[in-house]
Amino acid sequence: MRIVVDYDQCESNAICMQIAPDVFEVRDDDFLYVLDETPGEDRRAAMQEAVQRCPKQAISLEG
Repeated sequence: MRIVVDYDQCESNAICMQIAPDVFEVRDDDFLYVLDETPGEDRRAAMQEAVQRCPKQAISLEG
């Protein structure tokens, strides 16, 4: 699976970072960074939760 972020929609509210801090990080510059664009299948449930809980629907999964 691959994480895709629409940075034009992203508000960097860090909900995804709360769900998966090993994958998402909002830094001091208030931008979201994806630390691992291709997390393992064992992380799929957390990635789906991040997609569902994103208030701007800025995160999607491919594969």
